[in-house]
Amino acid sequence: MCGAVSFVARNLRHDFGVCHCKMCQRWAGSALVAITVPAADVDWVGLEHVGKIQSSDWAERAWCNTCGSGLWYRMTTQGDDKDDYEIPLGIFDDANGLEFTREIFTDRKPDSFAFAGDHERLTEAETLSRFGITVDGA
Repeated sequence: MCGAVSFVARNLRHDFGVCHCKMCQRWAGSALVAITVPAADVDWVGLEHVGKIQSSDWAERAWCNTCGSGLWYRMTTQGDDKDDYEIPLGIFDDANGLEFTREIFTDRKPDSFAFAGDHERLTEAETLSRFGITVDGA
């Protein structure tokens, strides 16, 4: 929003997803709508202006310290997805032409809205299992 942090993403996938976990709801103010970008395909400028928090045992979230814009969610544990950024669609200059293909933590979304269309929908348990995440008591 303020320009203190910017990025260039290359080789973008043409699909995006939505996360309804409680942390994404609190961080994004609603569901997190984001596109997956491998670390090798994104260059960040202004990293000195980035704040980060380890928001769970397996992931971090980052934002601009100047204006507060959310920048990324990223897995920090081992696995195939460790070096991927989940970058909110709203911070891309042009997010047109993308396809909505997946929704996760669907059993955690508020009942007051729903995304239409035919796409993958995973519950919290299915999502954690897909990413190999074990939670105490689960």
